[in-house]
This record gives sequence, C-alpha cells and structure tokens, in this order.
Amino acid sequence: MLIAAYRNLVLLFLTSVMEVVLVCFLLSTLQRLPYGFEIAMLALFSIICIYGALASLVNCIFSHRLLPMGPPLIKEKVRWESVPELPCPVANSRLTSSLMKIAGLLEEGGVCGVPTDTVYALAASCKNPRAIENIYNIKDRPAEKPICICISNVEQLVEAKPPFSPLLWEFMRNVYPGGISCIVSKGDWLFKLGVGPAYDRVGTKDSIMIRVPDHTVTGHLCDITGPLAITSANPSGEPDSTHHTMVINRLGHKLQGVLCDGDSNEVVASTVVNCLKIDEGTITIVREGCVPAVKVHQIFERVKSTMV
Repeated sequence: MLIAAYRNLVLLFLTSVMEVVLVCFLLSTLQRLPYGFEIAMLALFSIICIYGALASLVNCIFSHRLLPMGPPLIKEKVRWESVPELPCPVANSRLTSSLMKIAGLLEEGGVCGVPTDTVYALAASCKNPRAIENIYNIKDRPAEKPICICISNVEQLVEAKPPFSPLLWEFMRNVYPGGISCIVSKGDWLFKLGVGPAYDRVGTKDSIMIRVPDHTVTGHLCDITGPLAITSANPSGEPDSTHHTMVINRLGHKLQGVLCDGDSNEVVASTVVNCLKIDEGTITIVREGCVPAVKVHQIFERVKSTMV
C-alpha cells in the first residue's frame, strides 16, 4: 500500500480493497462474514481492476491521460544532482543566439569545435592568425600538415576572382557544397576572399584546400565570420569526432567553445581532391573520405565531357 501511494489513487484503492478482501476470505472461512458484504467487496474489487486495466491500456495506446488514474498520494522528493561543470562554453546549434555566441568567440581569436556536413571540426577565424597556430597546439598536429579554409558558397570564390579555368569552375560547382575538398593554387585572390592575415598560415606555400560544407549551420557561421580555418576536431592520429560530446571530452579544456549539433552526418572526413593539374585533364585523390573516389572521378569525367 505504501508503494501504491507513490503511484496513483487507482492503484492505492486497488491494494486497499485487496487487503479488505483477504480479511473477508479469512472471516468467511470462519463463517463470521455476512454473505452480502463479501459479494459487495468482490464486486468493488472487480470494478477497480477493470477500470485500472482499461485506463492503463487506453492511456498507453494514445500516449495521453484520457482516463484519469489520480495523482500519487505521496509525492517523492526530487533530489537534484549537481551537474558536472563543462570544460568550456557550449552552444546549441538550433539557436541563433548560440550561433552568434560562437561567432563572437571566433572573432575574438578563440578556437571552437563546430559541426560540418562530415565530422566535427576545429575552427578559427582567418582574421586571427594566432588562433590558427593554436589549432596545431590544441590537437598536436604536425606543422607540415596544412590547414584548409572553409567558406559558405562558391559565389564567395567568384567575388574574389581567382584565375581558375572554366573546367575547374565547373568541377567546383558540381562538387560544392558537399563532402569534397579541392586543392587549388594560392594567389592574391585569397586576400579578396577575406583570408588576409592568415595567408601564410593556411595551406602550403603554393596551394590551398577549400571546403564548402553542405551544412546550414556551418555555412551561416561562415557568412557571419568570413572564411574559417578548419581541421578535424580530434587529437592528431586519433579517430574523428562524430558527436559534440567527443569534442568536449577530448579537447574541451583547450577550446573556447563548442557548437553542439548532436551526431555528425558522416563518420569520416571529406574526400580531398588535388586539382592543381586539372587543366591537363587529371585530378588526384589525396584522401578518400565520405565521397568514394569512383564517384569523384565520375563527376570529373562528366564535367569534362560537357566542356568539349
């Protein structure tokens, strides 16, 4: 009866009547109980059982309390457990205010974990070269491994007026936005794109890798901050982060913030394509990621055939 008091009134009445019925059975065996009272208690017990079973079934089917069961007679005291303090500020990707918060941290020179269309990435604003250097320290990334830039759409490239061939432009329009990164030649056009002070800290001396994620949140973030320097959000040599909790647990103590977006869309990073010799009719798959190499070559062959 005490346990039933913590549940609902129907269960409490049922257990109470059961106790009375048991007493009635005992008195009946001793022939000390009026027959009419015994029948009445059994009828009451049956009604409560039928109503309780029917209410539980209906409420479960419709996921709503259509038939009342009554409140608990005794309400359990909720014990609030202290939530462990997170190692860095976190933000919900579904909130505009949260996106602005992360954008502000990046503008101030911070390094943040952000979602992309593949796996989570570490991002730094190209306006803050020192933040890009911090990325190498945060994930113990070898200095010889270049960092790519991330923009929101191909039109940003068009406005920067890089000296790309028609074939390269058409190939980019067929793979962006998406899980493919293109390596192209560096040039002064990067200053027009907004890379500015980070020119010497992204890509190599002669080339740069460009990402245009097929991800609304990342694209909007780039619209606010300008080009971002990004790399996968994992300690160098370890598996990619496919959930924001992995970023927080592994690198949170070194970051200024994490934009939380739940599970990533992919479990591997983007496919990297070297387009430096595209005008010679060839591309090279540097790293096969979420987009199969076969599909990349199929796209390239189709684009070439339309350019003839």
